[in-house]
Order: sequence, then structure tokens, then C-alpha cells
Amino acid sequence: MQVDIVDLREFYHSTLGRLAEHSISMALSTLWPRLPQERLVGLGYAVPFLDRLRGDTERTFAFMPAGQGAVNWPVGELSSTALVFDEELPLPDASIDRVLMVHSLEFAENPRETLKEIWRILAPGGRLVIVVPNRRGVWARLEHTPFGSGRPYSRGQLTGLLRETNFTPSASAEALFFPPSKIRTILKLRRGFERMGRIVWPAFSGVILVEAQKRLYQGLPVAARASRRVFAPVLAPQGVPTTRSGLDKSSIQL
Repeated sequence: MQVDIVDLREFYHSTLGRLAEHSISMALSTLWPRLPQERLVGLGYAVPFLDRLRGDTERTFAFMPAGQGAVNWPVGELSSTALVFDEELPLPDASIDRVLMVHSLEFAENPRETLKEIWRILAPGGRLVIVVPNRRGVWARLEHTPFGSGRPYSRGQLTGLLRETNFTPSASAEALFFPPSKIRTILKLRRGFERMGRIVWPAFSGVILVEAQKRLYQGLPVAARASRRVFAPVLAPQGVPTTRSGLDKSSIQL
């Protein structure tokens, strides 16, 4: 089930959400310290992390799936947000240097088709980072955060999926070792949980971050793919009797 944009925004405005964002951002910074003059797309709900990354980029876009909904971003500036269908992104081939997927792949109707579309828009040597709930972690088992919805992954499952879709997985990181509790005493121990978790129980992190690079030279079967969008024709204005315009129902063609 897709998480609604309102729920995502409210979570990241809460104390627990801000701490989760900080934990994931610290892990992400080990994979992408800087993105000088690169074109970056965030797919899903990545805006809390795009705010930290966009300072060095040439341009940054926030693509939000239609089933989730969209909000204006950046706040107080010209909008860089687009409502998209994740299997048909409105970008030309090889036009983007980096893609960050957060709250995206676990909700994708067809994860392979989504990753194939990411491969299409990435430039040669382009890189992708996917942030997904860890199926072994506590966060994926509780539903009061966005990480408790959708399809969680193990590291092996995510790596295998990337290889199947013509990516080469490289670096990885973990985050969210502290429990998703709203109790202040537990949240104050967050830093200790994060440090200890990376050493003692890395396999039980709340989320997994995997970086992958677009692989160029491999033969793949080519198949025509029809659009999966469904367009519903609508007559406007609706409710106007056809007799006024001298038309009957048989003369209207959609």
C-alpha cells in the first residue's frame, strides 16, 4: 500500500522523523559526500534528503509517484516537483547523473520496470542510491512510520534485483538502529544505538542503503513495452444536454 504524501510530510516534521532523517542522511553522506555540478533526481519522497544534497548540484528535481501525491519543493522557491508515473519518467535518455530513491522501490508496482526506467535516464557512469526498509529490522515490522509499509528487502534481494536490471552494486550503508519509539528517554539514546548497531548488529538496521552504477556493455533482450497508463476520456463541460448543440449520442466519438 502506497503511503500518502500527507502522512510522509507529517512523519518528517515529527521528532522521530527528524531523527530518522538525520540518521539516514549521515549514512548517505558516506556514499555521496558531494555532488559537484551534477544533475540529481529524487524519486519517491526524497525531499528531506535533497535539501542536504542540492547545494552542489547543477539542478535537482523531486519526482513523486502519482499514487503518493506531491507537494511543492523547495519551499519558497520555484517548484522543482513533478508528479510522475515511475515506469515512464518525463526525461530524455541519459540525461541525469544521480538518482536517489527513498520511499519508492518498496511501493513500486513492478520494481524491475521501475529500475529499467531509472537505467534509461541515467547518463553513462550514472549512479543510483536506493533506501529501502530492511526486512530483518524492527522498523519494517511496525506501522506507525512510513518504513513499516510497502515491501521490505534484504541486502541480497536488493543486490540481485539491481544486477538483473543492468546495474553494478558497489558501496552500501545502514541506518536506523535505534527503535522507532516516541519515548523521549529512548530517543535520547539514539546516537549510542547507531554507533553500537553498526558494530554489533549491522544486519538488523532499520533501512539499507545500496549504491549502484549504470552498467553499459551487456546484451539484453529487447521487447516493446506498451504504456501502462490508462486515460479516461472526459467530456467538458459535463451535464450539458446534447440537444442544445444539435448532437446526438451517436455523433460523439472519443
